[in-house]
Formats: sequence, structure tokens, C-alpha cells
Amino acid sequence: MMDLSNIFNSISFVIPEIALSITIVLTVLFDLIFDKDKKIIPYIVLVGLLVTGYFVFAQMDFANFGFTVGDEKYGMFTLDGFSNYFKIIILVTTIIIIFFSSHSNEIIKTFDRSGEYYALLLGMALGMMFMVSASDLILIYLSVELLSLSSYVLTGFTKLSERNAEASLKYLIYGSVSSGLMLFGISIVYGLTGTTNLYELNTLLQAGSINLTTLGFSLILIFVGIGYKISAAPFHFWTPDVYEGAPISITAYLSVASKAAGFALLIRFIKTSFVSYTDASGNWHLLGIFDWQTLLIIIAILTMTLGNFSALSQSNLKRMLAYSSIAHAGYLLLGLAVLSDQGLLAVLIYFFIYMIMNLGAFFIVNLIANKINSEDIHDYDGIGYTSPLLGVSLAIFLVSLTGLPPTAGFIAKLYLFIALVDANMITVAVIALLNTVVSLYYYVRVLKHMYLNKANESTQAVIPTLQPRIIVLALVIPVLLFGIYFTPIVSFAQNCLNILTK
Repeated sequence: MMDLSNIFNSISFVIPEIALSITIVLTVLFDLIFDKDKKIIPYIVLVGLLVTGYFVFAQMDFANFGFTVGDEKYGMFTLDGFSNYFKIIILVTTIIIIFFSSHSNEIIKTFDRSGEYYALLLGMALGMMFMVSASDLILIYLSVELLSLSSYVLTGFTKLSERNAEASLKYLIYGSVSSGLMLFGISIVYGLTGTTNLYELNTLLQAGSINLTTLGFSLILIFVGIGYKISAAPFHFWTPDVYEGAPISITAYLSVASKAAGFALLIRFIKTSFVSYTDASGNWHLLGIFDWQTLLIIIAILTMTLGNFSALSQSNLKRMLAYSSIAHAGYLLLGLAVLSDQGLLAVLIYFFIYMIMNLGAFFIVNLIANKINSEDIHDYDGIGYTSPLLGVSLAIFLVSLTGLPPTAGFIAKLYLFIALVDANMITVAVIALLNTVVSLYYYVRVLKHMYLNKANESTQAVIPTLQPRIIVLALVIPVLLFGIYFTPIVSFAQNCLNILTK
């Protein structure tokens, strides 16, 4: 049993999550109180997120286990630099999405339900924050469900078209199946080992008295649940339809924050449960239980190749960015497949940069869709000249997503390829490079429509107001700045490499 003293001692580890939970309660209360005028709600949410962020930064140097049971050394919740890094990414993404939502016609039209919208958005954030710190399979599953249930509703929140309802229904059905498979895998692991704690699982696996065939089957089922969240092939099939049908702000949120939480969960699951030790060079030495490296390499290559080639024929910008997001999940899986601190560093750097450039691309697609009521690439003809700020900014984001200098995307790809070469994974690095070349085509295709195709009579000028301009510049400038001076990102990522182990 978990005694009260242990619970009270562990509460200090979840202060950011408590602050976020209080924000959710306040959001619901103010939504009820200010039933006719709900303009105050986004400001309450922003203040709550900033307070939560303050507590996360205050815990940056902490490393400990929370909510231990009895005399056990390891708890359900792990607080370390790694979890705090991803919590910061989740919070920053959420704050950007709040501004994003205030300039989305899809969300503005549902103003009377804005309280529910922001409460569900914070519910997603809360689930993700628990996910990145969870070190127990039960807490992992509960966190995934908290994230999933909120996201199912938000996907079809606007109810403005049939595609919203279709996206939500598909997401719910596919998500339920993947969650069920994951829970089945967890139950098998518990039946084999008698524990759901990842650290205790590591100890039991080192003892070597477990049926490896059954264990392997259960790990594949768990990987299916996590692979669904990160849009890894062949569990990606929900992504294009859901991304296209959901409100653009939610699509952007799923493509960054949800993916970040899923990767943090997968990294902790592998590092905590299946790594026996890390040598002086930072290489992870896996237990001879399950060949994670081969699985990750196969899934990564399949994911990036399928994502890039599927994006080639897309004419809807949201759908194209969905397949682009799948391809980027493949690149990130390669960083994990290196199974070293160098590979983990590449993943952390990649995620920070991916957050900025992907949110920027979706924000501009949103601003243009507000005006022309279309996401079709053919309606972008000549828009680079009629809307110079948005055209140039979108071009920068797309060049960065490709990974070309002098943008921050080049730095993200550079550290990834360095990790692959250092691990002597030359063939894999070449495949990743060829995939990058393929991605160049569909990104440049957008630039062609914006700058080489002539504007037609129906092409409208999209001139954003002051606040959207500030948001665009706030995302564009870091993409250019970190492409030249990237030391702060690298240093911050290096300080957050520590995943608390046994």
C-alpha cells in the first residue's frame, strides 16, 4: 500500500500538473459564470499555462521518483531533466495553439462553446505531461487515455462539416482499437512479471526467467499503442483523414505536442526497461530480450518512405502536412534507433525545431484558409506576390521542414545524420538522405504555386492584422536565427539528456 506520508512527499513532484488541473477547473467555472461573455477564458488559460511553466522550470534540476509503493525504491512517476524538456515543449506548443485558436475562423464560430474547447485542450496537455513522466504501465495507460479522450472530442469539435464528424469517428475507432491492444500487452507483461513498474521490470528481465516469445508478443502490442500516437507506419492510417478533417489548430496540436508525448513515452519505456547500462561513450547496451534496434530501424524506414511518397500526390495542404508529419516521425525514430545519448540528443534538438517550423506552417495555412476558405494547393497560385509576408514565411518554414540551410531544420537533420554516422549506420543514413530529397519535391511544389504560377482573378490578398503578424514573425525569426546560431538549443538539450535510471 502507498502510505500517506509518501503521497504528501510526492505531491511536490506533480506541482506543475496540479497547477494545470486547477487551471482546468477555473476554466470550467469561469465558463459557467461568464456565460454571455467568454473573452476572459483564453487569458485565464494563458495565465495558468505560464504558472505551470514556471513550476516546470523550477524543477529543472530535480531528479527523483514519486508515488512509491511500500518499501519499493522506484515509483510510478519519474521527475528528471528529460521529462521537463518535453513538458516545456508541450506547454510552449499549447500556448502557441491558444493564440492560434483566437485567429481560427473554425474556432471563432464555436465561441459559445469556447469554455469546453479550452478545458479539453488543457485536458490533452495534462495527459501528455503525465505521459512524459510515467514510469509505471498503469499510469502510462491512464495518461494515454486522458490525452485520447480529449483529442477525440476536439477533432470533431466544430461540427461545421461532415469531414469533422468523420475525422472524429475514425480517430475514436482507431484509437480505441490501439488502446485495447496496448492494454492487452500490458496485462500480458503483468501476468509474466507480476509488476507494472518499468524499473522493476528491468530487474526481472535481467534475471532471465521469463518466456521470451510471450514477452515479445506483448511488447509488440504495447508498441502498437505507442506507434499509433506517434503516427508510425503501419499504424499511421488515421493521420491523413484526421488531420484533414479536424480544425487546423487541433491538427497542428496533434502533429507536435501529441507526437512529442508519444516519443517521450517510447524513449523512457525502452531506456528504463530494456537497457542494462550506458557506457562511457554514451551507448546504450540492451538486454538480450528483444531486438528493439532492428524493429525501430524497419519501422523508421517504412514510416519516412511511406510518408514522403504519399505526400507527393496531395493537393490539400493539411493532408500534405499530415504525410510530412508521418515522414518526420520516421526521422525521429532513426534518432532513437541509434540507442545512444548522441541519438537522444538529436531527437531532443529535432523536436524543438520541428515544433517551431511545423506550427508556423500550419498557422499560415490557417490564416490563408480564413480568407480564401480553401486549403487546396491550386488556390495558392500567385499568393506569394499578393500576400508577401505569409508567402515568404511559408517558404521559409517549408525549406526548414526539408532540412536545407540556413534554416534551423538543417541543424535538426545535421545532428540526426551525425548520430547515424557515429553509430556506423551508413546505409540507414543514405536512405534517410534520399527520403529528404523526395520531400524536397512536394515542399517546392507549394513554392511553385505561390511564386511561379500567375495569380488568377479569384486570388485574394491575405493581409494579416497586427497580432497574427507578430505570431508569424515570432516563429519565423527563430527558424532563421537557430539555423545560424544553434548553441542555446544544443546546450539546453544536453542538460536535459538525463533519464533517471536504476
